[in-house]
Amino acid sequence: MSDFKGAALMIGSFPKAKALLGDKGYDADWFRAALATRKIEACIPSKANRKITIPHDTVLYRQRHKIENMFGKLKDWRRIHTRYDRCAHTFMSAICIAAIVLFWL
Repeated sequence: MSDFKGAALMIGSFPKAKALLGDKGYDADWFRAALATRKIEACIPSKANRKITIPHDTVLYRQRHKIENMFGKLKDWRRIHTRYDRCAHTFMSAICIAAIVLFWL
């Protein structure tokens, strides 16, 4: 399943935000329209095959690396990387513990 199809399932539970940073996998007209109805700016670069490119804030998009670095550090934890926990609640608890430890280090 592509990224934006999974995001479509969660778009109703998005918190209030000014902008959404996403990679080219989230570039779809319906996804951008759904964000616009929630008054969220889409900071998503256009796919290479899009006929008319949609401009995005490149300065804001550069901040996306911080999010990618955080996911990379979380995946250093073997329990999270291999998803030992079958229960979603326990898995989320492991992610929270790892995030707390990473924040304090």
